[in-house]
Amino acid sequence: MVEVGAHVAYRGQTWQVAALQGQQVCLLQEDGTETRLLLGRLFADPGFEVVGARAPAAVPQWGLFETVPVAAQQRALAWLPHIREVETGWPHPEGGRDGQTMRPEYDPERWTLAQRDAAKAKELAALGFARVTRTTVERMRHVYRKQGLWGLVDKRAVPARGRHPTGYADERVVAAVLEALRRQRGRSKGTVKGLQVLVGQNLEDTHGRGVVEMPSRSTFYRLVSVLAVPADRPGRPARTATAPARASSAPVVLRPGEQVQIDTTRLDIMAVLEDGSLGRPELTIAVDVATRSILAAALRPHSTKAVDAALLLAEVAVPHPARPAWPTALHLSRAEVPYERMLSLDERLEGAAARPVIVPETIVVDRGKIYLSQGFIAACETLGVSVQSAPPRRPQAKAVVERTFGAINDLFCQHVAGHTGSNPQRRGVATEAETRWTIPQLQDFLDEWITCGWQNRPHDGLRHPVLPKTALTPNQMWAALITVSGYVPVPLTGADYLELLPVRWQPITERGIRLDYRTYNHDILDPHRGQRSPVASKDGKWEVHHNPHDARQIFVRLTDGHLHEVPWIHRDHVHQPFNDALWRHIQTEAEQRGDRDQHEADLADALDQLLRRTRSPAGTEHEASPRKRSRARGTAVHLPDLPGQRRPLAAETAPAPVPDWSENLDDLIGTDPTTEPGTDDPEGTSAASAEAGGYGLWDAEAEAEQW
Repeated sequence: MVEVGAHVAYRGQTWQVAALQGQQVCLLQEDGTETRLLLGRLFADPGFEVVGARAPAAVPQWGLFETVPVAAQQRALAWLPHIREVETGWPHPEGGRDGQTMRPEYDPERWTLAQRDAAKAKELAALGFARVTRTTVERMRHVYRKQGLWGLVDKRAVPARGRHPTGYADERVVAAVLEALRRQRGRSKGTVKGLQVLVGQNLEDTHGRGVVEMPSRSTFYRLVSVLAVPADRPGRPARTATAPARASSAPVVLRPGEQVQIDTTRLDIMAVLEDGSLGRPELTIAVDVATRSILAAALRPHSTKAVDAALLLAEVAVPHPARPAWPTALHLSRAEVPYERMLSLDERLEGAAARPVIVPETIVVDRGKIYLSQGFIAACETLGVSVQSAPPRRPQAKAVVERTFGAINDLFCQHVAGHTGSNPQRRGVATEAETRWTIPQLQDFLDEWITCGWQNRPHDGLRHPVLPKTALTPNQMWAALITVSGYVPVPLTGADYLELLPVRWQPITERGIRLDYRTYNHDILDPHRGQRSPVASKDGKWEVHHNPHDARQIFVRLTDGHLHEVPWIHRDHVHQPFNDALWRHIQTEAEQRGDRDQHEADLADALDQLLRRTRSPAGTEHEASPRKRSRARGTAVHLPDLPGQRRPLAAETAPAPVPDWSENLDDLIGTDPTTEPGTDDPEGTSAASAEAGGYGLWDAEAEAEQW
């Protein structure tokens, strides 16, 4: 209570109330200093308190008190009776004062609180307390009132885990550092010194020049090290995310198929594409989180389509047949699984490869176009699979499949001819020269490596509760989990695969179905030529399913509700599957004819010739891309005569013979172009010169060999 004679704390000093007059109070210090002010202003002071007022005793924080060293505990307990004696005149609480008398120098009735503080400081100094002054005693009294016994503990002895990571740094400086890190996120990394300049500018713009003092350089470096996440520290690779990074952790799954992660990336291998050019194929895999098994993997030459993801989903749920050339050790019958019991449930497992057959419950995908398409979503709904999209710019949500891509590059790609490395700086100079494998060949290699390598390699993330110190293989974990969760086969027929193909709506004309400059016709279309389909919402067009990777036939749904195969009218001329990209390439290469039927036949013949040419033996020199050949021919005509350049011969400058497109391709199947009459060069150098157009470009290396 504020009354005349009471001592109060105001502006960090102790005053005595000399007089009270209405709303005014007169305060007086020991040196005679006097001040008058309103009571409201006195009460609004942050440090105001009535000195000597009885405050409720704070509950001792014994849990925190026991975490400090014993020496700090003993020092705090030694301070406790001295603080009590200064406050009340008694060193012990009530109930423990029997037989004790109050010492005169600490009598509250005779001496002020400041005088008692000074007397206690002298006493403690005489007892051996280091550097104790009246201000020290006053400070200890204040912290004891607020925190009790914990306030008497020397905070320098408190363990680091109990203190704030930023220590005693100014909160305004901490906020400025966080703001500077946020602004720098996603940009090229600089140095900590440059970040210090940015923080100084933030403090000046927010609080004014010179208001907030910048910490020292060493303190600032420690502050940045504490506040910045590892990816945002200066000198690290730039991040594109706009939010702080989160620690990645694998989800908790208890059964196979509970969560399957699917993603697509470029493979670090240069392959021979269908048109003879070189390129890196795209790899799409499905990884089961519970067993870390690669359930399916598909290679595509250019870009993965939604139908590829849908067919990959169907491939996950069916057994993978073992190749005839594989050893018997790669068969499922030799794996550590209850094979006989599973074979009685699913006859398709006979002759299957030693890879898990799992039906996904939830699929985690990124926000790629192919995974958000209607075809992929419909395929998941057909199989009863839920789709879960990962947060944007959060690869941690698909950490398992992302890490699997890295393992494939490390364990498989670097051992294959044509390995490109993870970046251009790691690419070899002879990568294109050693490239020899086509995408189907790489697909066979990858499937065999998954079966014999990945599925039987111990994985550090696979541990069994019974054997926590032993890393299990994906096949072993699958065998351990199916004994608990069971195995349920999903019978997928050929019609189910056709339903997963992309759909287009086309009319049935008198000549058949026209699709991308290709005509498909069959006798089964006779009753429906020129007729409108029962689907009125599609303007009478018919539902057509097509495979983008094999355009030799399509499948149309007729009035009976079933899909019927309709072949391309030139399917007999093309003996290998081809995709839409290869068809568009042939369109640009073949000459546009006035007759549409003849033009389509020319395209079919050119396509067959291209597919035959790309079946060259492994290790032969690859043909340059058509665009590069045309560019080379165009530049060779205008090149001036260079010193040492050989003039082309007349035979070399003669135009190449025009192919006879009317010739039947089926009659040329057994013809070997390297054994044509009049060809004396076994290495085919003359044919190469004729193909190049006959223009003798100057080759420095070839000219040096002649000298």
